[in-house]
Amino acid sequence: MALAPNQLPLIDQDDYHLLRQLREREPAQLPPPRLTLGQRLSDVVAAIVGSWRFIAIQSGILAIWIMLNVIAFVQHWDPYPFILLNLVLSFQAAYTAPIIMMSQNRQAEVDRQNAKHDYEVNMKAELEIELLHDKFDRLEQIYTQEFDTIKAIQQEQLDRLKTLITREQDEQQ
Repeated sequence: MALAPNQLPLIDQDDYHLLRQLREREPAQLPPPRLTLGQRLSDVVAAIVGSWRFIAIQSGILAIWIMLNVIAFVQHWDPYPFILLNLVLSFQAAYTAPIIMMSQNRQAEVDRQNAKHDYEVNMKAELEIELLHDKFDRLEQIYTQEFDTIKAIQQEQLDRLKTLITREQDEQQ
């Protein structure tokens, strides 16, 4: 869309250039990000650890561990206060927390990219709408001027017709 210099859009030049860049980039097409092995692994671990299934299985294992060590008749491999269990849970927490944080950081980056993409799409739509409003305003001005011109021509023709009718009536009398 090339505009003549006397037909610059009502939006400012910066917005017009931004719109041209957005049209060239086609921001509606956002390619999916390629994930590394570590990123995929952190997402899988976060999905597993953050599920009710994991909570239920872990709770069951903890209950069995405690019951076997409290009620065990022969040997207590981890007697009360369950120091080995505490160590196992500490190891689990030490590894899962950073992995979950990596997954959350990656997801936050994806969310930032999506927000940026949404902003660009919304900006493009807003600028396109402003240009359409500008075009409609110009069309309205053109049609109003043409209507006024046609109205003036018709008025002139009516005046001439009245003059001719008056002459015709005068000649007939």
